[in-house]
Amino acid sequence: MLLIGPFSQILPMNGLPLKGPLRDEQLPVIEKGGIIVTDGAIVTMGRFASLRVQYPQCEVHFIDRPMVLLPGFIDCHTHICFDGNRSRDYALRIAGQSYLEIARAGGGIWDTVTKTRAADDVTLAENTVARANQHLREGVTTMEVKSGYGLDMVNEMKMLQAIQSASLHTPATLVPTCLAAHMLPKDFNGTENDYLHWIIAELLPVVQAEQLARRVDIFVEATAFTPAAALRFLEKAMGMGFAATVHADQFSAGGSEVAVKAGALSADHLEASTEAQIALLAKSGTTAVVLPGASLGLGMPYAPARRLLDAGASLVIASDWNPGSAPMGDLLLQAAVMGAAEKLTMAETLAALTVRAAPALQLRNAGHLGPGHAADLQAYPCADYREILYYQGRMKPEMVWKKGVLI
Repeated sequence: MLLIGPFSQILPMNGLPLKGPLRDEQLPVIEKGGIIVTDGAIVTMGRFASLRVQYPQCEVHFIDRPMVLLPGFIDCHTHICFDGNRSRDYALRIAGQSYLEIARAGGGIWDTVTKTRAADDVTLAENTVARANQHLREGVTTMEVKSGYGLDMVNEMKMLQAIQSASLHTPATLVPTCLAAHMLPKDFNGTENDYLHWIIAELLPVVQAEQLARRVDIFVEATAFTPAAALRFLEKAMGMGFAATVHADQFSAGGSEVAVKAGALSADHLEASTEAQIALLAKSGTTAVVLPGASLGLGMPYAPARRLLDAGASLVIASDWNPGSAPMGDLLLQAAVMGAAEKLTMAETLAALTVRAAPALQLRNAGHLGPGHAADLQAYPCADYREILYYQGRMKPEMVWKKGVLI
């Protein structure tokens, strides 16, 4: 067993309600704390001095400077398996063209599809590992990774296999999601219904047989799929045993209603959500996932995070790391900046990166610290947890542990 500490503070992020507003006073804080780890899991936490007396046999990893310990962050929405970049799109966008105009002119998702199809599986796996490790160094110990830049049998399978391969070469936990329903491929000969039927009838059975993903996603938008078609697709995919999430309400409302009707785990984006969608999400078991990186990348307003919380929703913040609308990938910076703009308490922001994010990926014993939970930890060089968000992303963790191993 290993005793790590003393930490100026430990924020275990446990015992918090999963929906609605949070006050900073609700955060449990262990002052001058220590944590005991064995075989990759947490044994217990408490005052460091007391733990040394109770567990005299423990090896001790002394922390000799002020540090605050948190659970590792969970990023439940990323697209980090891809090749190329879309700097041309970004230049056009900041010059005044809209996301939809660029997509209709041959940019957007299809540009990345072309580049990703041209890349081999080794390149895609290496790209994914590099991005996952960057996230890990910044305290993100678990991350979802979507396909969706293949959009045919060969290339969707290539992406999912690359994600599976990448998971063997990074300490981070990767959770794969099949996003073959990202858009109607330009080279597909048929309607949106034909394409979605192809995914259900031909692609997903192979994905399931090869155990490459247990989750599906679909983009509900004018440039992607209609709400009616998306709902039918989700019902069929979930009937096959897949969990579901939805790209919802990014440019127009409608996707969040599909997510709630289908019983999806989460509705992600929500920049265009109105009071009707906010109320619907708040009353449902579907997690509201907001993606400030996309707002920053597209120059759009943030999703209504404050109103979602006040209505009683479960709010999660994810990075949307992708080559087009959210190339930054810095989850903490995005969360801190959005928190300031949307007037989120520090408790709300930190919960949105940890304990409230875990259910969106169906993760148990993750996102908060407790006996038997994986020892996914991060420590920041400060004496007060409030400094972490105060520096708006400039302060990064100095130490990160994955399953009890110091990275």
